[in-house]
Amino acid sequence: MSNIQLQCLLGIQGKDFVMIAADQTNSHSIMVMKDDEEKIYKISNKLVMGVAGDSGDTTQFAEYIAKNIQLYKMRNSYELGPSAAANFTRRYLAEYLRSSTPYFVNVLMGGYDKENGPELYFMDYLASSVKVPFAAHGFGGFLSLSIMDRQYKKDLTEEEAYDILKLCVQEVHRRLFVSLPNFQVTIVNNDGVRTLPVINSKSSQ
Repeated sequence: MSNIQLQCLLGIQGKDFVMIAADQTNSHSIMVMKDDEEKIYKISNKLVMGVAGDSGDTTQFAEYIAKNIQLYKMRNSYELGPSAAANFTRRYLAEYLRSSTPYFVNVLMGGYDKENGPELYFMDYLASSVKVPFAAHGFGGFLSLSIMDRQYKKDLTEEEAYDILKLCVQEVHRRLFVSLPNFQVTIVNNDGVRTLPVINSKSSQ
């Protein structure tokens, strides 16, 4: 089943924001095709989704979710919140899981809601979904969860969350047998979606 576990998604929820990081490596078999792949998609003004999986699946899946959420906004004059968007995404994953053409994608969805504040959702290719304070996908995630568990606190600032992600990337670079040199980082809060500097071996020192 593809190279989905060789890719890495990291997510962490702070006091008033959600921060998601994703490796930018696009590989095929034993070859690296590019190291600047965009794996974090802006779904709406205050909602982002990190997707890991085969290139065709990730692009088509993310575009379908984004367009349907925008269609809902046009029909009803308001946007889906993170919780509703996560439930819609999970249902779509579950429906295709039972078809002849399932999507092999792992997802981290983060957003900001005026009533509930920041929310982070963990979803995998088997259509499980759970709200979490921090999460990770892939082999790199196995190396990162213990760091997040030790460093996490509810009132994290943006700087502290970014530093935790840097620690996770350092550990992935040190211990994972696959080269994942660059990690893009996106933050979503009450002001919208913002891109942060890429984390690589130089910036993580």
